[in-house]
Amino acid sequence: MDEENKVGDDIESDIGKEFERIYSQPLLIKRFNTTSQIAIVGANACPVESLDYEIAENELFKQDWRSRRKIQIFQYVLLKWAFALTIGLGTGLVGIFNNIAVENIAGFKLLLTTELMLEHKYYKAFAAYAGCNLGLAAAGAALCAFIAPAAAGSGIPEVKAYLNGVDAHSILAPSTLLVKIFGSILGVSAGFVVGKEGPMVYTGSCIASLIGQGGSRKYHLTRRWLRYFKNDRDRRDLITCGAAACVAAAFRAPVGGVLFALEEAASCAPDILVVILLGIIGGIFGSLYNYLVDKVLRTYSIINDPVLFTLIGLHTDKTSAIAVLSESSFMFCAPLMINPTAQWLSCFCRRGAAVKILLVITICLLTSICSYGLPWLATCIPCPTDVSESCPNTDVSGNYKSFQCPSGHYNDLASLFLNTNDDAIRNLLSTSTVKEFHISSLFIFFGAVYCLGIITYGIAIPSGLFIPVILAGACYGRLVASFLGGTMRMTVSLCVILLELTNDLLVLPLVMLVLLISKTVGDIFNKGVYDQIVKLKGLPYMEAYVVPYMKNLVARDVVSGPLITFSGVEKVGNILHVLRTTGHNGFPVIDEPPFSDSPELCGLVLRSHLLVLLKGKIFSRDRILAGDEILRRFAAFDFAKAGSGKGIKVEDLDIEEEDMDKYVDLHPITNASSYTVVETMSLAKAAVLFRQLGLRHMCVVPRSQGRPPIVGILTRHDFMPEHILGLYRHIRLRK
Repeated sequence: MDEENKVGDDIESDIGKEFERIYSQPLLIKRFNTTSQIAIVGANACPVESLDYEIAENELFKQDWRSRRKIQIFQYVLLKWAFALTIGLGTGLVGIFNNIAVENIAGFKLLLTTELMLEHKYYKAFAAYAGCNLGLAAAGAALCAFIAPAAAGSGIPEVKAYLNGVDAHSILAPSTLLVKIFGSILGVSAGFVVGKEGPMVYTGSCIASLIGQGGSRKYHLTRRWLRYFKNDRDRRDLITCGAAACVAAAFRAPVGGVLFALEEAASCAPDILVVILLGIIGGIFGSLYNYLVDKVLRTYSIINDPVLFTLIGLHTDKTSAIAVLSESSFMFCAPLMINPTAQWLSCFCRRGAAVKILLVITICLLTSICSYGLPWLATCIPCPTDVSESCPNTDVSGNYKSFQCPSGHYNDLASLFLNTNDDAIRNLLSTSTVKEFHISSLFIFFGAVYCLGIITYGIAIPSGLFIPVILAGACYGRLVASFLGGTMRMTVSLCVILLELTNDLLVLPLVMLVLLISKTVGDIFNKGVYDQIVKLKGLPYMEAYVVPYMKNLVARDVVSGPLITFSGVEKVGNILHVLRTTGHNGFPVIDEPPFSDSPELCGLVLRSHLLVLLKGKIFSRDRILAGDEILRRFAAFDFAKAGSGKGIKVEDLDIEEEDMDKYVDLHPITNASSYTVVETMSLAKAAVLFRQLGLRHMCVVPRSQGRPPIVGILTRHDFMPEHILGLYRHIRLRK
């Protein structure tokens, strides 16, 4: 995992002087980084690492670049465009399959319910409706619980973190992709107040990752010519293309319903005070929605994952609990574990997958009761005479559901509940039925969708937040954008999406205004919903802006130690010992006499590259340079990143005892142009540099001569507020 480059004080006393030489003293011996190395991906707790967006410009890379011909460079560019086209086609086909499957499955369920209602078999209608929902929900939950726990939830926070430089096991695995597709279909068809936009974005990212890493060896879907982009930088570009393609596929006008909102707004010029009021209401409701979703997710994290539950129960200090949960959830659970009456809850939560499925079934049953029971509160409305479609209609979708009403009447609340979410949005925002819904029905539907959307997000099914938010926003006003802006806080991108969907420039100024107001009001209370989920999941996300207190600190103030370094020509036993006893992914390489006049920083070597080099066994008995032999035996492709965590591990090495005292030359695989900052650089400036360049390691060098050539290494976790405020607690009051 991406721990800071340090080791504990418990190094074995019998380690020889050769081992002790590679541990140099830090500035502060007792300074350690205790931030969490665990995050929640979907509904699965797993260790997180950082991605290597930086190009390792070592001798192997330079030799490979010099040997490339123009035709190979042309093939690289052509293949990248071809991959982008393939990703777009793949995501489009998945979107079509998703829509067809949802329409047919949900259509069968709703048609069966409607037929039974027309025959006045109300109890059988509810049994059929709830039974179909429960079966679909249980199937979707079983997929997430047993096959790919990482597929639960929206997936947008994970994609957002990945593009920020955070990696985790199975975050974009093929099994996660399949469960995301089918789980989303089952979840939406089951009538949950969720959307398929978030899972669609995650699906596009998975497709792009699968293509970018050259397929999957596990599923025999790999080809050598596909493995051209075996690095995090190119893979990030492809994943960005995949996410963008799925946004385009998910927000078509028939699916999102946003086109109808803008058409309705364009048909009448709203007063500027109404726009401001909508923006303020959207910001307030959006902030409250985010707050409640955050609390519900914390509760589900305790119920769903027995590991997290046990972790909270066994440890009584906040530092241990911060691995997966924040302080508030720890304070919520501590009394439960202290109280003996909560022992049954502990046993209940340790059942793992069964609890996740039971929670999904419970929420599904509650949703079915609301969807079928609340329309009984509405009064029957006479059918309008000036409409082109039949009233009441007996089709799967439509504006006029008969439900329990007599001939010539319709139930407006049933027209919203007993429909797919997409059809409900169409019904709400249709310009042809201005007086179709009563105000009381809109309030009931708003309250139900608002509450069900909060408690549904976080259960073990793939789910999106856009559709629930659009549904709720459409209930309190026909201008959907204000509630979206108050919840998602995406002003510019949302304006562009709405504009591209409608090509209507008339309402653009009003949409921009209402989004700006709703975002401003929402920011007063809390962050955007995806930002809150990223923090709740424990993903070490680096913000685009720096916290003010970072300007008062310098790089050396947060460097942890002790520091582990290697010589340019190092003993095999030393390297193997460090790889076995630490989990660090980057090590400074220092040249010492006789290879240099004085100790100097040669660069940085990656753990994965060391494993490949040791597996090749190009050792020498004497401490000499052997770069030419390494360059002949290895190619740059041998050190390319393996897909889905299938790289070489320490356990795979077969080093004989007689090889432990031999030497290996690290110069050919050392990144000689690694990014370095002087120890007196502002921490705020270093954080901006680290994020914009997409770094995994940043070397901190001393300002003056006569000292060791490196002070320490900054990683992503060194910039986390938990680490900085833990070192300097007095800053917390002035934050």
